[in-house]
Order: sequence, then structure tokens, then C-alpha cells
Amino acid sequence: MSKGEEATCPPHLGDFESLQEIIQKAQGALSKEKWDSLVGGAETETTLKRNRLAIDSIAFKPRVLRNVSVVDLSIEHFGRRLRLPIFLAPTGPLNLFGPGGGAAVASGAQVFGVAHMLSSGCTPLESVAEAAPSALRMAQLYVRGDDASVHKYVGRALASGCAAICLTVDSAVLARRDRDIANRHRTAGLGKWPGQAYQAGLDWRTVKLIKDSYDIPLVLKGIATVEDARIAVDHGVDWIYVSNHGGRQLDHGRGTMDVLPEIIDAVGGQAKVMVDGGFCRGTDIKKALAIGANLVGLGRMQCYALAAGGEAAIIRMLELIEDEMLRSMALLGVPTIGDLDRSYLYPAVPVTIPSALSAFPLIN
Repeated sequence: MSKGEEATCPPHLGDFESLQEIIQKAQGALSKEKWDSLVGGAETETTLKRNRLAIDSIAFKPRVLRNVSVVDLSIEHFGRRLRLPIFLAPTGPLNLFGPGGGAAVASGAQVFGVAHMLSSGCTPLESVAEAAPSALRMAQLYVRGDDASVHKYVGRALASGCAAICLTVDSAVLARRDRDIANRHRTAGLGKWPGQAYQAGLDWRTVKLIKDSYDIPLVLKGIATVEDARIAVDHGVDWIYVSNHGGRQLDHGRGTMDVLPEIIDAVGGQAKVMVDGGFCRGTDIKKALAIGANLVGLGRMQCYALAAGGEAAIIRMLELIEDEMLRSMALLGVPTIGDLDRSYLYPAVPVTIPSALSAFPLIN
């Protein structure tokens, strides 16, 4: 699907000709409360803005006279060949943005051929497995109970055919999100969720519990420092997930693309690395891959697409991401993902004011 000129210009254009059109449709379909919740972050939204700022502070160094008549974007992880080196990041509850919620998103990921990670605060594992039985599915966990509840959830994930377990580690409490508070939307930041004390009490003991008890790849989501990445490797964690919750948890944090090269260098290949945080264009994804990430997560983008048109729009969004990547890979002079490295990147001064939507200049 992702090879040659034919793949660069997909015959199926669909109703949306650009990612911006998908976002515009989503904005019109969602209430102000849901839209603000989707594009907003914690408190001053500084971390959210730094995610985009870090991505935009990198320029490309294109090479020419390279044979890019065939461009291959596929990659293998978890014993599966993926059409693109991306995954749809855990976001919940997705049913706020469109019917079908996590099941519709996973089904779209299955049809297109990318990975999907389901939030434990979203559609039940079993429903998603039924909707997308052949998708590469991963299960994310917020700890809301004792060890027995952890074992129960991991058991359900295994029974549902999940390829990995992801433990979120950056959410001891729910941050204050001023947009949600102003709109009185789900009283975000104003109260507690059931079982919050268990998440607040989470430590490395639970990581060891899962590693010792199950033969399944373990991902830690929310790693933002070299120090914690090294501890994770010492515990045998298989995947380091560099994330700051899309700028929705700790305010005044660093952008994930600022942190990413440090963590990749510190891990030194002892674990694979995935990342999210403001990625929404094909060029964004390429930058993370060139730094050394193995997979790049799309969070808000799947919510825009779900709101714009359900599963069909999820597939169309992925088609457009693929098209952007194919074209920019060819223009960069790189025929395969494996050929990308830091030699194609250069520090640059951003030209846009960062926000959740700054990568889409036609959107007000």
C-alpha cells in the first residue's frame, strides 16, 4: 500500500482532502464543552504548547539524487507488520467524541493496518476485541484497585488477545484543566475518581508484579526523564512510552520531543521507545522516527476523526497521514523508515505560535 507513485496518490480520496478538513468538521460536530476539553490542557497549558514548540523547533536537512521511486513506510513490531510506524494512543472515554468509541477506532485501525492502544477508561476490552479481532491491540491500565484487580485486568487483556500491557505512571492525581472547569464539563480537576488512592500509591512494586507474573510485553506510559527510563530498563520494561499526557497532567513540563533524544540515548537499545504529545502531521511523525522512536502515538487526531465521521473518518485520517509521510519521505530523500536518522534533522526557530491546532494554519 505504501510503495511507489501509486501509493503516493491514493485513488480513494474520500470526503476529506486534508487533515484540516477533518478537524473543521469535528469542531462543528462537537459541543463547546467537548471541543474545549479535547484541545485544552492543564492550567496554563504550557506543557501542551511546549509539545508543539519542541516539534516545530526541528527542521529537515533534505538529501537529493537518492532513488525514492519506491518509498516503504511499513515496520514490524510485536511480531506484526504495520502499514505505518504509528499507533492510536490510549484516549478515554472516546465515546464522548463519536458513537462506537474505542471499538470504532480499533476497527478503523484494523482496516488500515496500524496498532491501537485502548484506555482502561474507555470501551471494555472484550467489546473492542469483538469489533477488531485481528487488529494489533494493546491494553492501557489505570490502577483503580489492589493487586487482585491488576491481575484481573491483565488476565482480561490476555484473554482478549492484546499484544502488550501498558501501565500509565504519570497520573497520580487528575490535573486541574481550566477549560473544563470554566465549562463545568465533567467537573474535571474538581473531584476524585473511584480508586484514585490506588493510582496515587502506584510505585515500582507493581511494575515488578506484572513483569514477574506475565509473559507479555510491558509498556510504561508517562516516562519523562532519563532517571526514570533507566529504572524502567532495570526492571525489564520492554517499551518506554515517552509522554506527558498531551499536556493534560503536569503543567510547565518539557515537550516530549525535547525529552525523547535524551531517553533514547540513555536506554541504549535495552528497551524500545514509543512517544506521543502533539503529533498530528506526517512530518511530525518523521521527526520522532529520525530521532530514534520506534512508534509514534496519535491522540487528539483520532478524536477529531471520530467526531468528524466515525470509523470511516478514522481510516481517511490515516490515509492522509500516510500520504503526507510518503511525499515528505520522498522529498527528504529517504526510501524507508530504517534509513531515517538524526543526520536529517537540524535545530530551527519555530515560525508559529504553538497550540493544539498550530499545525493547521487554516483553522481559526
